[in-house]
Amino acid sequence: MVNTAHIIVFAKAPVAGLAKTRLIPALGATGAARLAASMLKHAVEQALACGVGTVEVCVTPAPQDPTWSGLLPQHAALSLSDQGQGDLGERMARAARRVLDAGRPVLLMGTDCPELSAERIRAAADGLRTNDAALVPAFDGGYVLLALNRFDASLFQDIAWSTSSVAQATQSRIALLGWRLVTLPTLHDMDEPDDLSRLPAGWLAAAEAPLQQGLALQTESGGQK
Repeated sequence: MVNTAHIIVFAKAPVAGLAKTRLIPALGATGAARLAASMLKHAVEQALACGVGTVEVCVTPAPQDPTWSGLLPQHAALSLSDQGQGDLGERMARAARRVLDAGRPVLLMGTDCPELSAERIRAAADGLRTNDAALVPAFDGGYVLLALNRFDASLFQDIAWSTSSVAQATQSRIALLGWRLVTLPTLHDMDEPDDLSRLPAGWLAAAEAPLQQGLALQTESGGQK
């Protein structure tokens, strides 16, 4: 699967009052946005560094919105796209189908999991060598990454997104399809104030740094493999 997969990182602009709103009671609106910026930085860096293929950041608002100006690096392996309309399932399904219809495996991931390293992304891509799907669950019952070799709309329809049943429902539907699934180790994401205790050292301090500094990304070619 090396150098053939396509990673799609779903991202919301790190704007105060709109990003990571459930963390606002602990960090304030600006601090929550700055942490969201750090997590966006980390997710894109890890996706680029894992070396399994190209990376697309699927964003809201659309890439033409001034909010995105200067937030992401210029990189040969990186592109931006618009999430478009619909609930999360509709947006993910549309992106996944586009890539799979083009004959490439797809990895769908968010930006809320500092534990989702390049090595773990690579492990999910490697799982597609002998499986139809790979899932990285989250401890809150969701998932932080879904990798697919095949498309079926049932994986994205009538899912109670942002609830503790998401991963289980997705696994059940994959089983009903008769697909081979590899489930990788469960990770923590950052959604609620109690999650902040699991942040890597220095990340809370980084939330106090200027937003643009928090979004500076490494763009050297060393990020490609």
